[in-house]
Amino acid sequence: MEYDVVVVGGGPAGMMAAGRAAELGARVVLLEKNPTLGKKLLITGGGRCNVTNAEFDEHILLGKFKENKKFLFSPFSRFTVQQTLDFFTSRNMPIKIEAQKRAFPVSNSAQSVWDVLVAYMNKHNVHVMTNSPADGFEFEGGTVTGIRLKNKTIVRAATYIIATGGKSRPTTGSTGEGFQWLKEIGHTIIEPDPALVPVTIQEAWVHKLSGLSLKDVKLTAFQNTKKQVSNKGSMLFTHFGISGPLVLNMSRDISELLKYGEVTLAIDLAPQTDIGALDKELLASLSEHTNKKIKNSLGKFIAPTLAPILLELAQIDPETFVHSIHREERLRITKLLKHLPMTVSGILGPEKAIVTSGGVELSEIDFQTMQSKIAPNLYIIGDVLNIDRPSGGYSLQLCWTTGHVAGTHAAKSSVSSIRI
Repeated sequence: MEYDVVVVGGGPAGMMAAGRAAELGARVVLLEKNPTLGKKLLITGGGRCNVTNAEFDEHILLGKFKENKKFLFSPFSRFTVQQTLDFFTSRNMPIKIEAQKRAFPVSNSAQSVWDVLVAYMNKHNVHVMTNSPADGFEFEGGTVTGIRLKNKTIVRAATYIIATGGKSRPTTGSTGEGFQWLKEIGHTIIEPDPALVPVTIQEAWVHKLSGLSLKDVKLTAFQNTKKQVSNKGSMLFTHFGISGPLVLNMSRDISELLKYGEVTLAIDLAPQTDIGALDKELLASLSEHTNKKIKNSLGKFIAPTLAPILLELAQIDPETFVHSIHREERLRITKLLKHLPMTVSGILGPEKAIVTSGGVELSEIDFQTMQSKIAPNLYIIGDVLNIDRPSGGYSLQLCWTTGHVAGTHAAKSSVSSIRI
């Protein structure tokens, strides 16, 4: 068959790009190495799929991408968060907005997102080739002339879109070979590192709390007793350490600090209250429970599973009655509520990362179209780009935006009759 557009990679960015190009009238083929599409998409957000972040102020939204925001104003003005929400809701996938403006399918299932994307491609006759691992570019005279498959077949078109992802969760197919192909034709690749990834902790008590989640806490990283970075949000204790949005969003900074020595963390369980006011609250609360055991008297401040551990760290027998607690012991409890210390032993590798940092140097991309400046008939999107971002829907929004923009312009470039 003859094609106008070849898309390599059947993740969220690739499916959006393929569907959009086909919607505009291009003959599109999507190449996917796995037996099925969207393998990583189906496990995002614990299987719930954080579709986007419902932040409609473009400056606030792009501020989350830090120094890379200057590259993103153009594509995000072409396919916005509102357009993403409209794309899915108009295709019978209602969306709900949760804490920190995280948007999820009402179904709480990533399958709903997958179904919309596959239906979108099917409606516009995208030819999907699964079990079709690519092996590199055919490249002549500064343009891509074909995609070489591992079975030696060459798939040709007028334009090509690379959506092969980064190196996170390699078992889903994101093994980074697209970086090598792009490097071979002249692109600069910043070596990927795990970016949004859980943190491992030395202390055994942390592991005992596996499954406990904390909301609205503050986490601070220290090195050489000096505060380095701090943030607020939700976190989760695991069998190896800590995870959750707050931890994932700080993991890149923690990883960098580990290069220079030991890193300790401290959880502030009451970030809205200073230590003096918190101690008064604790005193007032304990005064109401003088004949109860201390282990049963901290429910206003911490989860029941955390109480015996905090008391052990405070060197207080949890069986002690409240009326026997001395001022010094109460102050130790208060201090731990504001500064619960842990020692970082490391971060997990790419196999547990939600995304990786690194990828194609952004100055080599025309962000009005997502076109490569090295090969003008090549478009580069999604996790292949060197764009750090926090958790909370920003990664998928980057996929929807860059995929839609690339699909639009690849179709326009390859089919002269298309008007945008």
